[in-house]
Parts: sequence; C-alpha cells; structure tokens
Amino acid sequence: MTFDAAPATALPPAYTLLGRTGLRVSRLALGTMTFGTEHGFGCDRATARALFDSYLDWGGNFIDTADVYTQGTSERWLGEFMREAGVRDRVVLATKYTNNFSNTARDPNAAGNGRKALQRALEASLSRLGTDCIDLYYLHMWDTVTPVEEVLRSMDDLVRAGKIRHWALSDVPAWYAARAITLAQAHGLEQPCALQMEYSLVSRGIEYEFTSMCQELGIGLVPWSPLGGGLLSGKYRPHVGAADQDEGRIRNTAQVATPSLNKLTPRNWDIVAELEAVAREIGRPMAQVAVHWVVQRPSVSSVILGATKPQQLAQILPALDFTLPPELEQRLDAVGKLPAIFPYAFIDTMVPRLYGGAQVLATPPRFAQPLQQRGGSWR
Repeated sequence: MTFDAAPATALPPAYTLLGRTGLRVSRLALGTMTFGTEHGFGCDRATARALFDSYLDWGGNFIDTADVYTQGTSERWLGEFMREAGVRDRVVLATKYTNNFSNTARDPNAAGNGRKALQRALEASLSRLGTDCIDLYYLHMWDTVTPVEEVLRSMDDLVRAGKIRHWALSDVPAWYAARAITLAQAHGLEQPCALQMEYSLVSRGIEYEFTSMCQELGIGLVPWSPLGGGLLSGKYRPHVGAADQDEGRIRNTAQVATPSLNKLTPRNWDIVAELEAVAREIGRPMAQVAVHWVVQRPSVSSVILGATKPQQLAQILPALDFTLPPELEQRLDAVGKLPAIFPYAFIDTMVPRLYGGAQVLATPPRFAQPLQQRGGSWR
C-alpha cells in the first residue's frame, strides 16, 4: 500500500466550476513545483515533459506553477511544453507572484504584494510562459504590509487589460481574504475566485475558518500538498531518521527550525497508521485515499498533485474513481480532528439553546460540484 504500488488506469477526469466563475477545471490539478531541481528535489526536463503529457492524456486541464518555482525553470519549461504540444488554449494556466528568487540586494520592491512587484512579476511570467494572458493569477502569500485596496485595484486593472482572466489568493489569513472579497463586491471590482492553502489529513488548520468562509462567499478552495509533503504516500515510516528516508521534499524540510514544516511527528504517524488501515480495507493505495479525502471536503474545487516520476502521478489520478464508505471516512476524520478552541467550541455549545432545543438546519451554498456530461454538454 505504498506510493510505489502498481498504478491503476484512471477513469476520465471530473470537472467543476472554479468558485463563482464559468471556468471549468479538472478536480485534480497538476502542480509543477517539481519541474526542475533547483529546490533540492524535483525532476529533469524529460521527466517533467512526461508528467505534463501524462496529465493531459488523462484529460486534466488545470496546471499550477509560480514565478519562484525552481527559480523560473518551472514556468519556462511549462511554456515550452505548451508550445511544443500546441495546447495553450486547452490548458487552464495558473501562476503566482509575491516571492523573490533573484536575490536582488537592497531592493525592498523586488517582492511583496504591491503594484510595482506585481506588474514586474507578471510581465516576467508572461515572457517565461510564452503567453499573452494568465488564466488564474495568484497572490502567492500575504506580505503583511501592502493595503488590500492596492491589490484589488491592480488585479482589476489587469483583468480589464486582458493580462489575466481571473485572480486568486494563496497563503493568506482568513480575515484578509474575506476583506478582499467583500471590498471587491462592494466596489464592483474583479474579486478573487479561488483560495490556495495547504490541506491534508495531517494539515487541517484551515478547517477552523477557511472552509466555512469559502462556502459562504463562493470561493473555490484549491488545496496544495494533499499528501502532506509525501508523508501520506506510505513510503515514510516512523522511527526512521529523516536523513535515512527516501529522497524528497519532506526530508529536506523535516529538520528545519520552523515546526510547521516538520511532518515527522507522533500525531502524524498515528494518522498515517489509520490511513494505511483504511486503504488496506478498500484495496487502494494510501496516496489515492488521502487525495480522495481532500477532494471530498467542503468547497474544494481542485486538488494540486505534485510528482517527480510518471508512475507516481499515474497512481494518484484514480483517486476519484471510487467511493469511500462513510464509516471509513469518519475514521479518517476522527484521527486528525482539530481540537475544539474558542470561539468555535463556545458557539457549538451555546447555539442549541438559541432555538429552545429544536434542530435548525442551514443549507450551505453548493460550490465545487462535479460537472456531468449529458447530451454532449457539460453541466
């Protein structure tokens, strides 16, 4: 039941609308942070092209990159692959700005969320990708200082200029995302349609606020690292030093000073054990079950998959080709459940009293519902 088990043949992909847009995206997206080896992990050009071709052959159309990935190599290769295959119009292309890989000394405007950094980063990405328009442009992470109004107006101008078609947020606080969306709605500006955050069985912090916010405001949630940096693939085992684990991103980050990046914890090993047991019961690889769990969470539009080998991608693509029995899904929900904290625990306790003990059900908006092909059209 490991990541290296023999892959199954994946059924054709399911598609959905991205948030409150008319943009159709496959529910499994291809992440290209592994295109290149500048980060200390990843793959060479030939392997990256094989991953790209395999994903498109399957029917996927949603490809995610960023200007900072492998110091621009990811964008450059992706642009070359799209041109060589003649598939630019078919691909829903997403990239990001904010970070700085040029190490420009003493230039405080070389990165961040501001208009100057945004415009410079976008033009560089368009050049590397060999295209005149980005389908989905992300603010990669909150820089803590740029006024949200500046970002809103800048993105709206870029949509009106035809440089980008939609824009989105990544790695931001929930209050910031909610403020951006509300201000955009109030002032008739192009609003962010998607939110990219880390989400997996071992990283569920966004469940406190983000999933409910996405449901309420109609935002498509696009999780990254659904395998917890590879931990949920089954190839990592407890009581084995990080230096002795297989090559990969998780080994490179396990011993860093930032605790949030260290996935090799006792709690996570308990989750891995339960995932392995569930996967064994239904006869599916652990990676498929882990991705399946994320895709089925509220408001999730598409989940970003990363791989360094074609066989890894081939094994994950069937993640939507089965149904996880409710009792097994509940076991996975329970093993990594977040602790109850204020104010959510307080609200859960007090709300029943508001209705005199009567049960009141709220029907959330329906987003990220799979499109079904009927009569030759998608709906």
